[in-house]
Amino acid sequence: MSFEVTNIPLGPMANNAILLTDTDSLETIIVDPTFDIHRAITEMVGKGYKPVSVWLTHAHFDHVIGAIELANRYPGIEIALHPADEHLYSSGGGAANFGIDLPSFPKPTRWFVSGEIIDFHGTKIEIRHAPGHSPGHVLLYIPSVSTLISGDVIFNMGIGRTDLDGGDPNLLLQNIYKQVFTLPDETKILPGHGPETTVGFEKQNNPWLAP
Repeated sequence: MSFEVTNIPLGPMANNAILLTDTDSLETIIVDPTFDIHRAITEMVGKGYKPVSVWLTHAHFDHVIGAIELANRYPGIEIALHPADEHLYSSGGGAANFGIDLPSFPKPTRWFVSGEIIDFHGTKIEIRHAPGHSPGHVLLYIPSVSTLISGDVIFNMGIGRTDLDGGDPNLLLQNIYKQVFTLPDETKILPGHGPETTVGFEKQNNPWLAP
């Protein structure tokens, strides 16, 4: 088993698109494809990676817009989302609130289930439902590489905004304590925007979260 995590900052909102690759088969999951996803596609093509699935931590437009180009380039590619974000996704991911008109996103073909553990060529990836930023937000925990993909739940010295449709500040905080801070302190956090951090660092230093 050989597994690689690649973080690629993209687009005008400094989103992190993340590639999860089995380096034996070269099959790759693209997490949260954002604007300028063609740059990640170019990197994947150059390395011989084979995109097989798009996993969305949540349905806000800046985390899903790249799914359109991926679905066009790789017909039949899996699109995975938590069902609680289906309405947000099908209504454009909140883009209209910012005056942005987007084409329809490709329909999801897989629904995440909270607590499920997905086996990707021998690498176990746990789906942790953590609403608060959006109703269907999920975290992706990969214990074998001590990594949590946190989307917009928690950032380096920050937390997700809760003023958009479906946001709930109390629920967000509850899920950070329940779903993030219960992981080992050394767990690397790859957020939806900005630099990486660790669970232990955020426990001690995040100004939004009491030690």
